[in-house]
Amino acid sequence: MLLAVVIGLIVVALAFDFINGFHDAANSIATVVSTRVLSPITAVAWAAFFNFVAAAPVFFGGELRVAQTVGKGIVQFDMLKAQGVEMVLSVIFAALIGAIVWNLLTWWWGLPSSSSHALAGGMVGATLPALGMKGLVISGILKIAAFIVLSPLIGLTLGAGLMIATAWIVRKFRPGRVDTWFRKLQLLSSAVFSYSHGSNDAQKVMGIIGVVLYGTIWKDRPFHVTWWIVLLTHTAIALGTFFGGWRIVKTMGYSLTKLQPIGGFAAETGGGVTILALSHAGIPVSTTHTITGAIVGVGATKGIRAVRWGVAGRIIWAWIFTIPASALVACVIYLLVRAVVRLVS
Repeated sequence: MLLAVVIGLIVVALAFDFINGFHDAANSIATVVSTRVLSPITAVAWAAFFNFVAAAPVFFGGELRVAQTVGKGIVQFDMLKAQGVEMVLSVIFAALIGAIVWNLLTWWWGLPSSSSHALAGGMVGATLPALGMKGLVISGILKIAAFIVLSPLIGLTLGAGLMIATAWIVRKFRPGRVDTWFRKLQLLSSAVFSYSHGSNDAQKVMGIIGVVLYGTIWKDRPFHVTWWIVLLTHTAIALGTFFGGWRIVKTMGYSLTKLQPIGGFAAETGGGVTILALSHAGIPVSTTHTITGAIVGVGATKGIRAVRWGVAGRIIWAWIFTIPASALVACVIYLLVRAVVRLVS
């Protein structure tokens, strides 16, 4: 019975991973589609491939620092495990449902919110009624919260800086020639961004699956992410990306600002470099926040009016509400689950 429940919860975690890819597909392909470098179907296939390829470094000794942060850096894992198997399963199930509900709502509204922060909010909301404040790793939560502000600012700075630098380098060449060059270079930059997306976001679900396994059927083993978990999570996020959410593509690729291939290259490269650096530091950063900041930075180099600030404002409000909204849903789900468990027992 326990094994069946654990497998079921892993399936829910992989469903969140799929929705993460589905929801965040826009981050990976919006610029390359809006500049008409790739058709939508080719773009999602391209992005999904590099989401999956991002698993490769793990098999050559790469570290899973983001997975460790999610698994043991948000909730006091040992304290949660000490409460028993039922508590572990209840908390993780509620956290995942909280994150899934918020992701689906923001997809429906066409808003590029953060799957990372939805998951963090879900974990916080499910843990508070279970363990109280003492069950949270405050330093880890503050680090994640800080990058709600820092990641878009870093993306904005790098996007704008790269746009200015590349525009200066090619200033003496004909616009048509520059456009041709950067249509080709955007294939590389979109690959870099999709790779960075897979490397950061898939690890978050690895951490969740790790909590499920090492808090239940493998509770006597040290916390570790095995190879098959890596393959499953990268496969799920790649499939989600392939079936991507087109509502958000319109917001990211067309509504924020008008991009040319040189701008798409600068935004994708700036966003991708930022995410790869933060993944190396073990920070579960939002790819949504980072690429949005990079796109705004590129648009702002053409002047303040080149960015549709009303659209940017709607996106920022979605960011602000992500953690508390997903936490609230997770808290309600946890209380309902515990009530059902008490009734059954």
